[in-house]
Amino acid sequence: MAAQYAIEGTTAKGIAASVERGVSEGGLAPGDALPPVRRLADALGVSPGTVATAYKELRQRGLIVTRGRGGTVVADVPSVASRRPPRVPDGLVDLAGGHPDPAFLPVLRPPSAVAPVYGSHRAAPRLAVLEEMTRQWFARDEVPARHVTFAHGALDCIARLLSAELRPGDAVAVEDPGFHHLLDLVPASGFRTVPVAVDGEGLVPGSLRTALRGGVRAVVCSPRGQCPTGAFFTRSRRDELVAVLREFPEVLVVEDDHNAEVGGAAAYTLAAAGLDRWAQVRTVSKHLGIDLRWAGVACDAVTLARHDGRMLMTSGWVSHVLQEMVAGLFGDAAVRELVAAGEAAYAERRTALIDALARHRIRAVGASGLNVWVPVRDESAAVNGLRTHGWWVAAGARFRIAAPPAVRITTATLAPADAQRLAADFADVLGDAQATYGG
Repeated sequence: MAAQYAIEGTTAKGIAASVERGVSEGGLAPGDALPPVRRLADALGVSPGTVATAYKELRQRGLIVTRGRGGTVVADVPSVASRRPPRVPDGLVDLAGGHPDPAFLPVLRPPSAVAPVYGSHRAAPRLAVLEEMTRQWFARDEVPARHVTFAHGALDCIARLLSAELRPGDAVAVEDPGFHHLLDLVPASGFRTVPVAVDGEGLVPGSLRTALRGGVRAVVCSPRGQCPTGAFFTRSRRDELVAVLREFPEVLVVEDDHNAEVGGAAAYTLAAAGLDRWAQVRTVSKHLGIDLRWAGVACDAVTLARHDGRMLMTSGWVSHVLQEMVAGLFGDAAVRELVAAGEAAYAERRTALIDALARHRIRAVGASGLNVWVPVRDESAAVNGLRTHGWWVAAGARFRIAAPPAVRITTATLAPADAQRLAADFADVLGDAQATYGG
């Protein structure tokens, strides 16, 4: 435990609050050890059961973890302090953010008039015109669209689905490597994270089966444009995964199809396979604008009722002003042309970097989406080396649980000509690292 921070309290809640305060204020850092139960109980003059109850609450809320003989320590990503990317240093080309190119995003113009209503929109939370557009959006890719609803974004939706379905301590299967915000969200919500390996076609069936046999209650994955690897489901992989999931019909399967319009891959989704418990969420942030906090959700009837019931008790509905904006963009032919141009450009830019790296014998993957994933031996050496050449890329540690090291490069704004220079600089960095390792 950090020497400068002393845990206080005479009740389980007080002790838990003291530890949480230490974590949020920086007195307790990730990985810092907490005192054994009996030692802390003696120091505070309370029973061991009181300390054990406090530690149990902190574990359920994702602030601490117990590592057998390694004792109890502050979680690597405690739920009171989600991982945030470091600030991009001045003068560097930012290829770390995972954001779309603004050149392919439409200008957002709020609707000129939205009529006021008496009371609230809880009785009619969805605009009929946008609800129908959403049904067509999912149906285009053979996703059942009888039951659709709206949310404030993908993570908002996933958090609500999991909290309505699971109980603290339940296990959730996630992609490894996977979306870093999701990797933070699951433990912060009090659930256990179970990694499932990912290859070029998405979730690996054998790894998924192992997770499910271990008692996983929900699975969260991406059918295409997977972050950070760019993997996407082929038809054969989708069918393999469905065969595994049918052995566990009570498990909720959530697909995050956030790159539906710009992923550059066909849709072979689990949602289209007739599972018992499923949901697919699609956002518009990657192709219409990152400030549009709206998502469409298609799901089974039970999942719809649980999601909407929980939402009615909290935010109630998604702003109708926002819904009017999204509906207007969906119906704009010029916007659709701009989005299509963006999808083509993203594919060209991904391919340009992968091919340029291959010419230097550097393996990289990124078959869809906005990013390229490059395995490396030492993430810090790669990130810092590229920084000296003027490039800012993301260390893979933010996206990994048990997967091997790598770096993520966002290619959304990387022109093909610049990809050649980046690949040459990357080769220089790896060469320098190998020379150093070689002594």
